[in-house]
Amino acid sequence: MTMITVAPVKKSVVVKTPPERAFAVFTAEIGKWWPSSHSIGGAYKEAVLEPRAGGRWYERETDGRECEWGKVLAWEPPARLLLAWRINAKWAYDPKVGTEVELLFAELADGSTRVEFEHRHLEQLGEGAEETAGQLGGGWPTLLDLYKALAES
Repeated sequence: MTMITVAPVKKSVVVKTPPERAFAVFTAEIGKWWPSSHSIGGAYKEAVLEPRAGGRWYERETDGRECEWGKVLAWEPPARLLLAWRINAKWAYDPKVGTEVELLFAELADGSTRVEFEHRHLEQLGEGAEETAGQLGGGWPTLLDLYKALAES
């Protein structure tokens, strides 16, 4: 069996708001900035991130069903958030997938926040990992731009 290595997706954005708000918008308001086009379940209503280590990360459908995305691995407001992304290369929930999404929120001298984003261990997506990593590399910057726009509004 051949093991592949897939480079992580990394992005840094500066959000013109303090770290407390930057963290809160990413977490508590994820349902406001995450677009319905980025759904794996179906008739998407909202994204939800439970505010604690061990919390769930999921989408809620218009009919009330919930579709898992992953788990909260570390909850350290307002400095750090670590999520388990359990979506495979076929864009379906898979509890065996072990990629991680980490965000670090650092206050800058002007009171704004630098958000360092990394989605890593992408080789764990399995067959199609490299192609999916490419899609994530194009998708995450768009999502972070939507997040930034809401955080700065």
